Amino acid sequence: MTEKTIWVLADDRAGNTAQALGTAEAFAGKTEIKEVRYTKAVLLPNVLRGASALGVTADTVAEIKEPFPDIAVAAGRRAAPLLRYIKKKSGGKTKIVQIMYPGHFGLDDFDLIVLPNHDGCKAVRSNIMRVTGAPHRITPERLEVEKEKWAPVFEGLPLPRVALIIGGATKNKPFTPEMAADLAERAKALANSLGGASFLVTTSRRTGEKQEKIIRDALPEPKFFYSWGNKEIENPYFGFLALADHIIVTGDSVSMCSEACAASAPVYIYAPPGTAGKKHALLHQELYREGYAVELTENPVPVRQGEHKRLNAADEIAARMKEMVG
Repeated sequence: MTEKTIWVLADDRAGNTAQALGTAEAFAGKTEIKEVRYTKAVLLPNVLRGASALGVTADTVAEIKEPFPDIAVAAGRRAAPLLRYIKKKSGGKTKIVQIMYPGHFGLDDFDLIVLPNHDGCKAVRSNIMRVTGAPHRITPERLEVEKEKWAPVFEGLPLPRVALIIGGATKNKPFTPEMAADLAERAKALANSLGGASFLVTTSRRTGEKQEKIIRDALPEPKFFYSWGNKEIENPYFGFLALADHIIVTGDSVSMCSEACAASAPVYIYAPPGTAGKKHALLHQELYREGYAVELTENPVPVRQGEHKRLNAADEIAARMKEMVG
């Protein structure tokens, strides 16, 4: 059977690109990444952009040419018109897969629209599928590679190891110094409930310097602390997912929560009442209900290894894509 070809539209939003790449990797075809750069016209509503290249640069348009792929996939509203443009230019040959709702117009053009349950969109169509969380690039195979790579770095840290993956403020919700202190206290409580633990900590660009210092000072040794933007060492995030015995993740990022739930370790989400937006709160409740994660409470009860499910929406989407192209 001839290997299927797939284009991934990669724009400046890393989270969106990771979702599209994870889906393509799960599909396991011959993948080509198409870099997408936008103009100011991308701010226009998609109903005006239509099935066109309006809103992307001339360099981007120049790369949309034969031979067209079997499938093109993108994530996020801004890339949706370009997906429709690709299908039109290919004469309908290319099947197009849109992750996240593209807007109310041109829905028939998409061969598959992937909607996370927590988005709350009520649309019902034959070309819509719903998933838990976000597709990503975390697979058991990748975690094995990362485990081998990072094990020597962390070998001096005693077991069990608790990973603390910290996001921070979002557009609608702050990450206050008080929240940082509370997070550190709950992480220590989990470690104590395990009879002691070492910490693997990573921050993000949204954490804040004051908040980072609070957490760094509050967590006892032994610990491995990676500050976001540190150029002296590669970001150990994937190593944390591979080697942690327990994973704490802040609830402000759909991608971080979804990726953490793909690891083998139990996952605890830090999202006290009132700290998460509506969609994020819906995601957390779904993850708790379906057994992918538990809430990080003030007095956490450790989850046993192997008692949580592993999440990967990309596999579900890829299976549907394979049905589409035969």
